[in-house]
Amino acid sequence: MNAAALSRTWLPFLAWWPSLTRDTLRSDAVAALTGAVVVLPQAVAFATIAGLPPQYGLYAAMVPAVVAALWGSSRHLVSGPTTAISVLVLATLAPLAEPGSEPYVAMAFTLSLLVGLMQLGLGLAKLGAIVNFISHTVIVAFTAGAACLIAASQIKHFFGLAVPRGAEFHETLLFAAEHLGEANLWVTLVGLVTLLAGFVAQRYVPKLPYMIMAMLAGSVFAAIVNQQLGVSRTGIATVGALQGTYPLPSLPDLSPGTLRALLFPAAVVAVIALTEAVAIARSVATRSGQRLDSDQEFIGQGLANVAGSFFSAYPSSGSFNRSGVNFASGAQTPLAAALSAPFLLVIAVAAAPLVAYLPVAAMAAILFIVAWGLIDWHGIGQILRRHPRERIVLLVTWAGVLIDLEKGLFIGVVVSLLFYLYRTSRPKIDERAPPRAELGNPRRKMVEASVDAPVCPQLAMLRVRGSIYFGAVEHVQERFHEVDEADPRRKWLMVVAQGINFVDLAGAQMLAAEARRRRAVGGGLMVVCAHPSVEAMLVRTEGITSIGIDRLIAHKGDALRKVYPLLDSEVCKVCTLRVFEECQQTLPNGKPRAAAPDDAAGLTESALPIETRP
Repeated sequence: MNAAALSRTWLPFLAWWPSLTRDTLRSDAVAALTGAVVVLPQAVAFATIAGLPPQYGLYAAMVPAVVAALWGSSRHLVSGPTTAISVLVLATLAPLAEPGSEPYVAMAFTLSLLVGLMQLGLGLAKLGAIVNFISHTVIVAFTAGAACLIAASQIKHFFGLAVPRGAEFHETLLFAAEHLGEANLWVTLVGLVTLLAGFVAQRYVPKLPYMIMAMLAGSVFAAIVNQQLGVSRTGIATVGALQGTYPLPSLPDLSPGTLRALLFPAAVVAVIALTEAVAIARSVATRSGQRLDSDQEFIGQGLANVAGSFFSAYPSSGSFNRSGVNFASGAQTPLAAALSAPFLLVIAVAAAPLVAYLPVAAMAAILFIVAWGLIDWHGIGQILRRHPRERIVLLVTWAGVLIDLEKGLFIGVVVSLLFYLYRTSRPKIDERAPPRAELGNPRRKMVEASVDAPVCPQLAMLRVRGSIYFGAVEHVQERFHEVDEADPRRKWLMVVAQGINFVDLAGAQMLAAEARRRRAVGGGLMVVCAHPSVEAMLVRTEGITSIGIDRLIAHKGDALRKVYPLLDSEVCKVCTLRVFEECQQTLPNGKPRAAAPDDAAGLTESALPIETRP
């Protein structure tokens, strides 16, 4: 690896650091401050979900966020604690230790270390390309589904409803619909004021940070209402005072027993965390137009978790909430994500009393705005209207994400790949022939066979567009067999191969078998205009032995001149079509032939393309 490659891998921030200006710093600082305020109550909730003391949620939002921002590739992804990873941490560690206990906390650090090392290894091995199998439609659906989950999780705070803890998406909606009449009016008004202020600020005062303006409006309104009516009557809950502490150095539990117990769960968490982080990064990059380096993102996430394990952080990943807020707040560079950590530290330590007055309903309203902005309404509309198969992928992924975030994403990827495999397993094959008007043209122009471009009664020219691999062999072979099954005289087959970009071992063996089959009935197979890689595969698999090196030809004209003398002169003698230039003057045996009729009255049913025969 040369110096430039080493620099890109280990010092990627040097690429964007020179682009910092006073304007970008201002935008990044505003985005960082907004994100720090938003993550404060969430981090506490995530730690509780993970079975850890509340402060560990703040720790997971600090050091990992800085490292992932500086060593990742996304300009807007913000790493930290997430709902999905917090649930996985609890599911992994609860059977091994009492949640919240010292052994439990130490194992959380160990899990973070193992997850980071695995992610780092995948990135250094250049396996980031695996995320390329996540299609654009899956990203759109995943983003929309996650946005719905974010919004659903805030319904209880926005309306002041006692939604059961751990309720699924549909259960939350049903509960809200059934108990809407029990909603707290004052809490709902705080949320509505925040929403209205956010939309007004975003539309009419775009230069100001509309999210902070919205939170201030909601906080002031809540303070006035509480002062006039009393908290006991309004029921407006606030974030409350937080004990600000620094992320102290920590040591993971590296005992052999702990490492053995956590090795497999760490692999699961690592893959899910990477999938989540890269999916979020790609969804935001789709909006920002940024080009991502998946390998570098793997490295950034790995280093973030490794560093976090030594600074009291449990496993982290890309955060939908924080990344969405970061992008919507106008972040310009990864410095915004990096600055969010010191801002969070300052807020947690110095401004905790002020944060205590932030209404929970105002936070819910902000996340509603973020969720709305995450949904690509235009893209969804295009997919639903114009792409039937992608429509299925979209709906399956979206529904799956609503049921289970990670499984829904994997289901979407699998369904998308199945459709892709189905398409590639049926490459387009059409029959080609020279149009009558082009006879004599030295370029040997070919078009799709039709009445104006009839096919030869002895030679079929099939153009294959797509790869001939193990999944497509049956379809291609069936199409080849249809040629002589419909008309036994068509013993010769010319495969026009400029549209074949890949042939695997199964495909090469199928072509060789087809050549042997046709040779046995007195014909043969010719491969024309093949790419060098296709020719190399035929040679490497010894398929060329069955086909014949002399029948692997670069130009259609050369192939026609070579095959014409091998055709049956008795069939050509009675044929009135004279499809090729070679047919016009002589028979395949070299004898002169009678003049062709002036029209196509002699066109026989057997000479029509298979698709047009009655």
